[in-house]
Amino acid sequence: MSKTLLDIKNLHAEIADEGKAILKGLNLTVKAGEIHAIMGPNGAGKSTLASVISGKDGYEITAGSVDMDGINLLELDPDERAKEGLFLAFQYPVEIPGVSNINFLRTALNEIKEYRKETPITAKDFMAMVREKSKLVELDAKLASRSVNEGFSGGEKKRNEIFQMAMLEPKVAILDETDSGLDIDALRIVAAGVNKLKNENNAIILITHYQRLLDYIIPDFVHVLADGKIVKTGDKSLALELEEKGYDWLTEAKTV
Repeated sequence: MSKTLLDIKNLHAEIADEGKAILKGLNLTVKAGEIHAIMGPNGAGKSTLASVISGKDGYEITAGSVDMDGINLLELDPDERAKEGLFLAFQYPVEIPGVSNINFLRTALNEIKEYRKETPITAKDFMAMVREKSKLVELDAKLASRSVNEGFSGGEKKRNEIFQMAMLEPKVAILDETDSGLDIDALRIVAAGVNKLKNENNAIILITHYQRLLDYIIPDFVHVLADGKIVKTGDKSLALELEEKGYDWLTEAKTV
């Protein structure tokens, strides 16, 4: 039986200083080896969920729990969550001028290894890893050496994030609308990278508006998030139904 990697129970969250509730009793269990897609209308709480799990400022947890592989994430700072094996790919990846991808990733890897009391990676092993993982997402070697996302196209930024995911090898990866703004070629490459990175020891959560991403990445489960709760769960056929009908027919659905 696969072990549970992410277990969210009765999660309530609001925007800090406003008291506006966004998540209203969300439950989600993700096991090793699984891909979960989360869909829903604008304002449903999809990106808020990603932000709360990763520890982004600006939100207050008012009830519930978020455990990753037995660790209470809500007690950890964002960097500690990353070191425990959580990865978040942003909807709009930020540029970091003056910091090369190579230095950024080697520093991140060695920070994780230090946290886990492991031996730092050598320069030789690191560069071998860079070459191997770059091929996974068809990332040009020149991009790997440039400043993080600086001057990258939208597709290159998303590809670079999947490259970072490949290098860091997280337990749980959350991809927040990683298909946003991608043309078909870039979408295909990014999706192929995600498919290659899936294994029996990790889990992937895809947050998306559109069914088209699920033509390339086949989820084990599709969840519909509406008004701060998961109101329906199914397989890929649910995504096709949403594409055809929209979300209005689910507004009165009960949480599953």
